Amino acid sequence: MTDQPPNGLPRYRVLTGPDDAKFCHRVSEALDLGYRLYGSPAATFDGDQVIVAQAVLWPGGQG
Repeated sequence: MTDQPPNGLPRYRVLTGPDDAKFCHRVSEALDLGYRLYGSPAATFDGDQVIVAQAVLWPGGQG
């Protein structure tokens, strides 16, 4: 694993979206790249659907 995330991605990311399979796949893809979960997920209801957020952090050096 390198000190920097691939493809110019930032070290810290917050993934957000509707609570569905697509969101889960996005989080899983970040984990597969080498990111680690950062903190607990958050959820809210926008009047129509549940919206979730999950922060991920790249474990390599200082950016």
